[in-house]
Amino acid sequence: MSRHQRSPDSLIEVLNHAQETYHYLSDDLLRHVARNLGLPLSQVFGTASFYHLFRFQAPARHNCTVCTGTACSVIGAGRLVEALEQELGIRLGSSRADGSIDLGSVRCLGTCGAAPLVVIDGVVAKQQTVASVLDAVRSLR
Repeated sequence: MSRHQRSPDSLIEVLNHAQETYHYLSDDLLRHVARNLGLPLSQVFGTASFYHLFRFQAPARHNCTVCTGTACSVIGAGRLVEALEQELGIRLGSSRADGSIDLGSVRCLGTCGAAPLVVIDGVVAKQQTVASVLDAVRSLR
């Protein structure tokens, strides 16, 4: 915040740096930002919740993201999501209670010719099947 002279106009930059530093935006951290930038907490939370890149929970040890764009959906992303939800015991957009894995989706990864795509811990896996994605997730445990 001092880098931006505690300017309320720097809210997004401050939130981004805070998340890079602490990996997510906790309630205490949001209150701290609001207090130090002289902004209402509702404005800070409203801004952070508007942008999907900000997280409000600590990330799990592993991340699995299924592309649900048109090409991936047509070729079977829905089946991948269903299988992962069943295997992990969680719904899309949530994390296992033990903090082992997050399951999310993205609208498009821009590699439609290799659909369906799954990203596990930042590594893009192309032309995934239910069997291949379950094997990959099981290897994380």
